[in-house]
Amino acid sequence: MSALYMIIGTLVALGVLVTFHEFGHFWVARRCGVKVLRFSVGFGMPLVRWSDRQGTEFVIAAIPLGGYVKMLDEREGEVPVGELDQAFNRKSVRQRIAIVAAGPIANFLLALVFFWALAMLGSQQVKPVIGEVEIGSLADKAGLSSGQEIVSIDGEPTSGWAAVNLQLVRRLGESGTLQLVVREQGATADSSRQLVLDKWLKGADEPDPIRSLGIRPWRPALPPVLAELDPKGPAQAAGLKTGDRLLALDGKPLDDWQQVVDWVRVRPDAKVVLHVERDGAQLDIPVTLSSRGESKAPNGYLGAGVKAVDWPPQMLREVSYGPIEAIGEGARRTWTMSVLTLESLKKMLFGELSVKNLSGPITIAKVAGASAQSGIADFLNFLAYLSISLGVLNLLPIPVLDGGHLLFYLIEWARGRPLSDRVQGWGVQIGISLVVGVMLLALVNDLGRL
Repeated sequence: MSALYMIIGTLVALGVLVTFHEFGHFWVARRCGVKVLRFSVGFGMPLVRWSDRQGTEFVIAAIPLGGYVKMLDEREGEVPVGELDQAFNRKSVRQRIAIVAAGPIANFLLALVFFWALAMLGSQQVKPVIGEVEIGSLADKAGLSSGQEIVSIDGEPTSGWAAVNLQLVRRLGESGTLQLVVREQGATADSSRQLVLDKWLKGADEPDPIRSLGIRPWRPALPPVLAELDPKGPAQAAGLKTGDRLLALDGKPLDDWQQVVDWVRVRPDAKVVLHVERDGAQLDIPVTLSSRGESKAPNGYLGAGVKAVDWPPQMLREVSYGPIEAIGEGARRTWTMSVLTLESLKKMLFGELSVKNLSGPITIAKVAGASAQSGIADFLNFLAYLSISLGVLNLLPIPVLDGGHLLFYLIEWARGRPLSDRVQGWGVQIGISLVVGVMLLALVNDLGRL
């Protein structure tokens, strides 16, 4: 079933995002008087095709990994004399800039619509209340303590842990002061805290911002009673069963499931002994943990889970907006994610953020399937993020991408004449090499995660 969700989620995601991106080019091209020869979603053999009254052929092709809008252009073939005024290359620089920029702009607008819909649907969020603070950590040195709620980070409100994580991600690899505003339990007044960062998590393969500060989010106690087992995991192989209550790990008493998670995480490939209670009897079960993760320090893996418990109502927060307010919230989230994407690319370029955080088609497919299976809200959220990524990446000033074409046209606008064909040809060759290199790197990262 999860494979089916992955296939359907990926096809829907790529279909929607590519269609809107290419429609942006198509719509503006038509408004500028350019004749569009073909509007294709996908590459390769056409599966479905039809034409409109203006002679544009619409195609849905077999390989759903992109699309294109083919316009009448003298550089790509002979143009009848009667149609020269409809050729793309005959249009003014401003019109060509508008046509090229319309694709990425369509992606940003689509993300805004998705975020607008999500803001109106609303969400239930866990209040970012601190459960524990690790002694000697950055959070401890700044005076953070258990029971405090994180109200804002660097001036941005944090309604839930997702917002906290987002604001922390923006500071990865940086040095300086992290400004937190917290509220004591039961208090109405807020107080500020400052955390000093020094090349924080620079180059980390799998950064965990909240945990690295020494913060453990508050959550209800989870009894260490097994409710599910990975059929191929170490727990199943060792003979553990659902219903087993874990009493101790290597002689250390267990009262809460989080203790199990914390201790297992730092023991990849280790041999441990679990003291368990089963049907009133107690027994020791040796388990050889496995490891997961692509970083230099992989995490230990047990392959077991416990049943979730209900959260206290006072620890939950309902966040929703009216139709008008949701427009502002949608625009804010679109802008925030666009800036974050650009900042992340810059940090990767300068080594502040590991390039292993770059994801390719395999990871996108897995996340598409997981978000589709999780529900419509998560899937819309995923589509919005992916649409923003597509828009930002296409605006990069790399020849063969929309941003590269924009760069050439802006230079032409400033100089009063275009760059020579030879210079543009060099640029295209460099651009192709860069794009292929990044795609290969992302694919290698994907395979490493598998």
